[in-house]
Amino acid sequence: MAANPEFLIRAEVMLTESIIHDIFAPPVSSRIYMYASIAGYEAAIHGEKGYKSLVGQINGFEKVAQPEKGKEYCYPLASTRAFLSVGKKLTFAQELYEEFDKKLEEDYKATGIPDDVYERSIALGDSIAESVIKYSAKDNYKQTRGFRFTVTNEPGTWTPTPPAYMDAVEPFWTKIRPVGLDSSAQFQAPIPAKFDLTPGTPYYKEVMESYNTVKNLTNEQRDIANFWDCNPFKMNITGHAMFATKKMSPGGHWMGIVGQVSRQLKKTHVQVAEAFVLTSMSIFDGFISCWDEKYRSVRIRPETVINNSIDKKWIPILQTPPFPEYTSGHSTISSAAATVLTNIYGDNVAFNDSTEIPYGLPPRKFTSFKQAADEASISRLYGGIHFRPALDQGVIQGGKVAQQLLKKVKTH
Repeated sequence: MAANPEFLIRAEVMLTESIIHDIFAPPVSSRIYMYASIAGYEAAIHGEKGYKSLVGQINGFEKVAQPEKGKEYCYPLASTRAFLSVGKKLTFAQELYEEFDKKLEEDYKATGIPDDVYERSIALGDSIAESVIKYSAKDNYKQTRGFRFTVTNEPGTWTPTPPAYMDAVEPFWTKIRPVGLDSSAQFQAPIPAKFDLTPGTPYYKEVMESYNTVKNLTNEQRDIANFWDCNPFKMNITGHAMFATKKMSPGGHWMGIVGQVSRQLKKTHVQVAEAFVLTSMSIFDGFISCWDEKYRSVRIRPETVINNSIDKKWIPILQTPPFPEYTSGHSTISSAAATVLTNIYGDNVAFNDSTEIPYGLPPRKFTSFKQAADEASISRLYGGIHFRPALDQGVIQGGKVAQQLLKKVKTH
């Protein structure tokens, strides 16, 4: 029972709840998931031969606390504790964890684990978490807080979008230390089409495709757009009142898929820890690569172009997120996550994705991780928040990021 991965999967769900509560932007969420997953993995690998530490494999990760030789530990417990300890350190809503921690302790004690092994395993989890927090402190996150993006108002460049006209999110994310990439610009996307609204130009065709897609949506396409919305902070306006609804981020959606599929395939604790860490690292690097391009090309969103030049009344199905258009973040990180998961679990794993049930959306069936990633990508066109090249290039970019990670990091 103590080796049951259910504890770690529950911890990931708990962390997602905390991230949603605190309304972290998608790139920031990916950072929280990744460091928690690194800690969970580093503790889990002591319980099974043949797994390799990430020390010396990912950028800047030089040491991590180790168990004492000759002492008995429950490594799945240490792993779950390490995951949660890092998650707590990087989120704000500490009170959310109180009930969860109590229940987790009760459930572990019910497995018959001796008190000394329990205490020792908890202490190991905490010391591994501390090593990972030290590692996280050097990734430039603190140094990039508080900077704002300056809007230039040059034709074709991004400006804030309705209804809240929020500032651009994480304009300096490109300065964050990646784990597998050599640099944020390693997989630079091609230069997007020149901003030119003359009928017949490549750019005009992109704009009209987005415009007409939203005007002629089928019910299925609308369902797909809503299923993959993953907007952590949607502003709703009713008359003069404005209120926000909170949801999981794109990275949270994919971490949820990892938990569901790992459960379905009856994976062991260390296998689940491995899937979480590789997926979260690919998503983290995916955001760095994508954000590098977003703030290089600073592309205008469909809503702005269409309202300014084609149809004042046109409204996208999804709320436009507050950052530049090219490339698509969801396309990039979904492709990265699917590439890694295909590598770990195979290319024909059919699964029911029930991640969005808490938001009132029915599950969707997929025949493979790639099919899910492709649907996540096209959902942005259906939602009216992207042009097609941002999706296509995002998928390519995410695939390259994941391949680079898999080449660099060996877990066995």
